[in-house]
Amino acid sequence: MKRVRVDDVENSLQPAAVMRPLTDALGLTDMAVNYYELEPGDSFAFAYHSHEVQEEAFYVISGTATFETEEGPVEVGANEVVRFGRDEFQRGWNRGDEPVRALALGAPLEYGEMPRLRYCPDCDAERDSEFDRVTEPGDDGEGSGREAVVTRCLECGAETGRWYRGSMDGEVP
Repeated sequence: MKRVRVDDVENSLQPAAVMRPLTDALGLTDMAVNYYELEPGDSFAFAYHSHEVQEEAFYVISGTATFETEEGPVEVGANEVVRFGRDEFQRGWNRGDEPVRALALGAPLEYGEMPRLRYCPDCDAERDSEFDRVTEPGDDGEGSGREAVVTRCLECGAETGRWYRGSMDGEVP
């Protein structure tokens, strides 16, 4: 048995106010588990995406999450669960005024190919993206600044998003 306190797991740099990756903390080998707190405008993911191998289920503890899907938006309220099959595109958001708390469960642990579509203003289209973790220069011009995740269009290389740890003002890119 392995037991962890969610608040003891470090907050990950994600497009959510809080994302605590519980997979490693629990020593899981066959499934992924992540805890989320989304402020209004926050998202579960950096991009509209699918997993070649993994299916995902989101259990909404409180609030209402809205998932973009190929069939249109789907609202999932408190004490509801939604499942996305392999190769099914989705991206979840908090489109409401109240915080969302949720657990994301994925199995198997591997993702396989994972297209991550983001709008590229230079291409004026949804394009697959690459993701990089960077440390921005600090006041001294060195790498002592804050950590960020930057997305770039695979087609033209344009930046399509930049995130920092914790909730960001306004809508998440």
